[in-house]
Amino acid sequence: MVKVGIVGGTGYTGVELLRLLAQHPQTEVAVITSRSEAGVKVADMYPNLRGHYDNLAFSVPDVATLGACDVVFFATPHGVAHALAGELLDAGTKVIDLSADFRLQDAEEWAHWYGQPHGAPNLLPEAVYGLPEVNREAIKGARLIAVPGCYPTATQLGLLPLLEAGLADPSRLIANCASGVSGAGRGAKVGSLLCETSESMMAYSVKGHRHLPEISQGLRRAAGGPVGLTFVPHLAPMIRGIHATLYATVVDRGVDLQALFEQRYANEPFVDVMPAGSHPETRSVRGANVCRVAVHRPQGGELVVVLSAIDNLVKGASGQAVQNLNILFGLDERLGLAHAGLMP
Repeated sequence: MVKVGIVGGTGYTGVELLRLLAQHPQTEVAVITSRSEAGVKVADMYPNLRGHYDNLAFSVPDVATLGACDVVFFATPHGVAHALAGELLDAGTKVIDLSADFRLQDAEEWAHWYGQPHGAPNLLPEAVYGLPEVNREAIKGARLIAVPGCYPTATQLGLLPLLEAGLADPSRLIANCASGVSGAGRGAKVGSLLCETSESMMAYSVKGHRHLPEISQGLRRAAGGPVGLTFVPHLAPMIRGIHATLYATVVDRGVDLQALFEQRYANEPFVDVMPAGSHPETRSVRGANVCRVAVHRPQGGELVVVLSAIDNLVKGASGQAVQNLNILFGLDERLGLAHAGLMP
């Protein structure tokens, strides 16, 4: 049984971790922290978890208590894990961070995009980027795992087969993506109010979004060199989901792209390459740790369109974190994650 701690369990990724781990037969959530909600029972804050965590209450973060766990998840705002991760690693505890604190390998680049100095640059060399479809072997031996962001997960999984095969022009990539409102977090913000988001859709951060350097970093690895990426995120009037429409110019028209994608993901339990001509819907992955992908070549030309859909809170965050836990501890990768998406 893997003893689990969660730092910052009051947000959407925290409660999603609890929901998934409640169905995991090989884990036990021993401690969950929140300075603002210390003493409050988890099931009182989240009634959907009644009957699963009735004796678990939020507590103030304590390194000794957390360090007694086998693994600690950070479901915290950016910058929080910097302060505690090193102490937990020194205690022999594995760390799986759902924030962006260890995703970028360049501390100065991180500071530029997140508006503060990186608090633990000495840990960056050993941080493993937790995209299992790319780094599964490295994850097995990791102490510190950086769980990818939601937009980066959907975008990378959609473009990796083309770039790895050397088929796409890496200088001309476009990611046109839409996210549900839960991607903005649980904190009260005017822009996340129902009256502001319902029956409306808008692009944002066109000049540059924090996930741009993370996506570019992953695509450079796949391409083996520089990439030119235009990334435009949108806010969609839905609670959960990421839909990425990805564009790439392909240099070889003779390649069977459907076969390429099917072969690349043949052994990946959480990537579903849909039949030719399909259009994945966000509702088909709602609540599931699955990325559904479809590849199109409109009019048989050089421009290829890849459609990629995930649940931003599951495969785009907490589900992928649990997938990393399973790999890290040598468990069946599907444990706690085998449920189907919710319909309607």
